[in-house]
Amino acid sequence: MSDEKALISALRGKASAVPPMWLMRQAGRYLPEYRALRAKAKSFLDFCYTPAMAAEVTLQPVRRFHFDAAILFSDILVIPDAMGQTVSFETGSGPRLDPIETPEGISRLGAFDITKLSPVFETIDRVKSELPADVAFIGFCGAPWTVASYMIAGQGTPDQAPARLFAFRHPEAFSSLIDRLVDASVDYLVRQIDAGVEVVQIFDSWAGVLPANEFEAWSARPIARMIAALKTQRPNVPVIAFVRGADAQLPRLTKTLHADGYGLDTALDPKWAAANTAANVCLQGNLDPLALIAGGAALDREIDSILGAFAGRPHIFNLGHGILPQTPIEHVERLVERVRGARD
Repeated sequence: MSDEKALISALRGKASAVPPMWLMRQAGRYLPEYRALRAKAKSFLDFCYTPAMAAEVTLQPVRRFHFDAAILFSDILVIPDAMGQTVSFETGSGPRLDPIETPEGISRLGAFDITKLSPVFETIDRVKSELPADVAFIGFCGAPWTVASYMIAGQGTPDQAPARLFAFRHPEAFSSLIDRLVDASVDYLVRQIDAGVEVVQIFDSWAGVLPANEFEAWSARPIARMIAALKTQRPNVPVIAFVRGADAQLPRLTKTLHADGYGLDTALDPKWAAANTAANVCLQGNLDPLALIAGGAALDREIDSILGAFAGRPHIFNLGHGILPQTPIEHVERLVERVRGARD
């Protein structure tokens, strides 16, 4: 009998009667223990950069729900912070950065200073010593397009128009920013792996706003380059690609990105995803976070629908996006019970 962790086994292409599970943003505001610790930090970035606190909140959902994976508590914007761009987080309104409005703004960025992220690697070291033996440890970063969109606009926007306009007006400068983010992100993930994570996930949260040509240039190709570099440098570490909003592209992406698993967002029909991808491809997702808030019979139906769609193939049960702060804890408990009850 293999001692391989359930999540890693799924990413190796092995199906199981009971899929491993974790939730995006599982360490977060829906947990009272998270809120209590967050209140002690001066700012969200300080929270991320304080290893004792970041390790504790990484472990909290594993202790409470016995998920099959912990995901590092950090943020995708630590990379621009390590490039010298001013990054802060305002309560209720999200991240704020000094926007890059001209090509000169890109040239003024500093070199990626990975030593600034030493607290993140210390967090990983703390977590790995406390994780249960059967729980996998996931590291992550943002994909170049998503990170660049925040760097250009200085904040999140509904359609990422500032970054798209910048790319139309200054394609060479924008391409150079993407290249820098590819290199920095690979270096960052390799350091996370060397510190102790066992799986990495690349989040392209804003890929869905891009038309076909832009999607290929700014999302798909940069992610493929990152995965190729990771597979060259750390070939035994599985990679999950979460390309949110690129639903129609999924069959092609599973053949061109060469990731080990593919995250599905809430808009994608699980049966379509299963029917249009090879049976040995590990798919992750894709419960609607609103169904988790609703609970009751609606939640049970959605869980059963997803389990049925992916039965007999490698699958990681997860949400189609991050868990929401207003999610009742008892609904998460019900989710865990329902998924794991598949063995009965």
